[in-house]
Amino acid sequence: MSELKPRLPESQWDDTDAESETGSIEPDFVGPNGKRRHKRKKRRLTLAVLPTLLTLGNGVCGLAAIAIAVSTETLDWSLETKLFAAGLLIFGGMLFDALDGSAARLTGQASRFGAELDSLCDAVTFGVAPAIIVWRISDVLYQRLTWAIGVLFALCVLIRLARFNVETPEDDDHEGFEGLPSPAAAGTLAAFAIAIPDLADFANPERYPGWVNDVSQWMLDISHYAIPVLALILAFLMVSRYQYPHVFAQLVRGRRAPHQIGQALFALVGLFLLHWVALPVVFCYYAFGSPLRSIALSYRGVDSTSAANRESKDPLQNSDNP
Repeated sequence: MSELKPRLPESQWDDTDAESETGSIEPDFVGPNGKRRHKRKKRRLTLAVLPTLLTLGNGVCGLAAIAIAVSTETLDWSLETKLFAAGLLIFGGMLFDALDGSAARLTGQASRFGAELDSLCDAVTFGVAPAIIVWRISDVLYQRLTWAIGVLFALCVLIRLARFNVETPEDDDHEGFEGLPSPAAAGTLAAFAIAIPDLADFANPERYPGWVNDVSQWMLDISHYAIPVLALILAFLMVSRYQYPHVFAQLVRGRRAPHQIGQALFALVGLFLLHWVALPVVFCYYAFGSPLRSIALSYRGVDSTSAANRESKDPLQNSDNP
């Protein structure tokens, strides 16, 4: 089940024709040894076409991102261009991931099969593809170290998805998460891959002032160290218990606090001025905002979980909260 959309109760899943692991039990029959046995028959599997195609689109985006990121002489692009394309494909997977659940609910075709397929595609797009970006984006650290960081990130995505499937109750309102959602963690790394070509452009002394060149070049140099470290922190946040708001669900349901509208306007202005460079800022704000607020509230002696629940349930009343 995807983390970007509400989880339907199992009673609403359309699994009347779905294949089960054990199948239906037919009447008993007597075997050669005279013992009575049960004959199990597998049920016919039917697919919800539109939701399944959207879910598979998520998986295709992840596989394409992996193929482009690991390509060498077969694709005559620079490494920056390859990582840029891989990052865009991860964002494409996020879009498909957000749409397939809505399509399943609108067509009344939500099923256990779709939920399991969705988690498998999420593991590819939000686990393996970002890990390969980490392997390819840094060439100054020891290769074994970047490999270990990428593997750890992918494993934490798997743990995160499995925990979400097991711990999310049927009647969950899906207003928030415990731990950083895997699409947000993958999107953070993809945002840095997308922003690197723009940073290289800002470092061009013929087009921008000297101080812009210096800052951009410094950010390019530090990114080789910062992005693997960022992947480690994101891996920890995914398996943590920090409370995160469900931005997509709140946008769909029209629940927006005044300070959230201001943040959205600030992000739009940043995108206009900084182009793709604004993406890492927006995703890092989401990834680190909740833990920093929780730490600050713990020092003030306030329960961060109850404060987050109050804000998500009554955003207008808590519009002045940080």
